[in-house]
Formats: sequence, structure tokens, C-alpha cells
Amino acid sequence: MITRERNLILQSMHGRPFLVDVYYQPDGQPKPVVIFCHGFKGFKDWGAFDIVAEKFAAAGLVYVKFNFSHNGTTVDHPMDFVDLEAFGNDNLSIEMDDLGVVIDWVCSAAFPVKATDVNTQQLYLMGHSRGGGISILKAHEDSRVKKICTWASVNEFSKYWTQEELDKIKREGVVFVGNARTKQMMPIKWQMYENYFANLPRLFVPDAVRALTIPFLIIHGTDDETVPYSAAVEMHQWNKSAQLFLLEHSNHNFGTRHPYTAATLNEDMEDVVNASIDFFSSN
Repeated sequence: MITRERNLILQSMHGRPFLVDVYYQPDGQPKPVVIFCHGFKGFKDWGAFDIVAEKFAAAGLVYVKFNFSHNGTTVDHPMDFVDLEAFGNDNLSIEMDDLGVVIDWVCSAAFPVKATDVNTQQLYLMGHSRGGGISILKAHEDSRVKKICTWASVNEFSKYWTQEELDKIKREGVVFVGNARTKQMMPIKWQMYENYFANLPRLFVPDAVRALTIPFLIIHGTDDETVPYSAAVEMHQWNKSAQLFLLEHSNHNFGTRHPYTAATLNEDMEDVVNASIDFFSSN
């Protein structure tokens, strides 16, 4: 039987509470823990993410997913972008710090899973899209992370920013990006770019990929319309010990969308989840 601890509240280092879920089987067996990071304009309950959590827990893993503190949702509205001011004040350093808070919590006495049910010496990270990049960076800087898996991950945050665009954003202070699903125009403030360049040694994904010595699985769809699958191929070239799994004709969300109304996973996401579980469960 799977236990679901949902919408627990953690406090970020940057003044905002955020929500976290834990799925596991309380069977008295110490299990690896997988922490999942959502992507840009995402949240922990997006699409099929709850079904994914059930799959991981059923396979004998402790599964943790959370909302980044500045992703635009709130404690009271975990699936709606009701705080665009917070969204505009997000940056990669904040997301790195949020993930650090989650890791610290998982490794503390406050974690709501009995010590007999979790093995924090087997602590793994997984992330989708921008969350994949954050997971790579955190795995590089935190030795508690022993494996990492990315789904449709970016492999460098700045590679698509032209100097002309940066100059315009710096001059105007903000740029707005459309959310096709909600029709909202979502702000990204200049501070996000400023923070990136000021903290480049911490936030440069290519260097982190090259330096990783832990097991690393890279999953990407060849028809990804958001992050070209060449990003995955490049990461594999940078780190030959990594495993590369390309899904032919699969898109950025592996065929899922929000809301996701089916009771089971579609074929592409099922393949992604099974490959990820096999990777995390293997010795």
C-alpha cells in the first residue's frame, strides 16, 4: 500500500513557503529516495506527475516532488499561477537553494518517512526541462547525490539568449513570455539574467556535466519542440560515462499534457518512467 504525504510546507531561504509531496510504501525496507524537479512554467502536480509518483513508489522507491518557491503558484493555489510577481523574481540560484532545502529536509529527522523505510545514502535527483539543468548543477555541488536522471533537459541556460535580447531586457527591466495553456503573459525580470552571469561558475551546466562522476541517465525525445534533442547528444559527448536514451518521435512532455485525464500513462511516458525506475533501482 502506498502512503501519500501531500502538500507539506517547507520554507525557502528566500522568504516564501513552498509545497512538497512524498510517495512511498511503508514496508520497513530501506529504499532509495528520488527527488523530482519540475520545469519552467511547471509545477509538481502538472499533467501525469501524480501517476508518475505512484509508479515510482510502487517500484520500491521513495518519491519526492515539490513546487519551486518562486514558480508562480502559492501554498493555497498549488496548480495556478496566481503570483506572477514571485514568478518574475525567480532565478536559477533560488531554484538551486530550494532544491538544497528539500535535500536537507529529506536527510533530517523532520522527513515524514521512518528511518526504516528510507536510505538517504541512496539519494537521487531527477528533473524535467529546466529542472533537469537544476538537477545537474545540484548533483555537481552536493556530494549526497549519488545518481541523476534528466528528462528533456536544457544543457546550457544562456545558449539561446542573443546579446540584442539581453540589451533590450536590461533596458526595459522585464520581458513577458506567453503561457499557451493559461493565456497569461508571465514576467521574467532582468534580475534573472543578472543573477545567472554573476553566478556563472555555479550555474554553467556544461562544466557540471563534464565533471559528473556519478551514474547519469539522459532521456530526450527526438521530436522535442522546446529543447532540441541535440542538447542530450551534446551532454553525452561531454560525459561519455552517461547513458543516453532517445525516444523516437517523442515531444518535450513525452506525449502528456495538462490536465492529464487518463488513468494510466501513455506509451512514451511509460517508457520514460520504466527506464528511469530501472536506472535508479539498479546497482
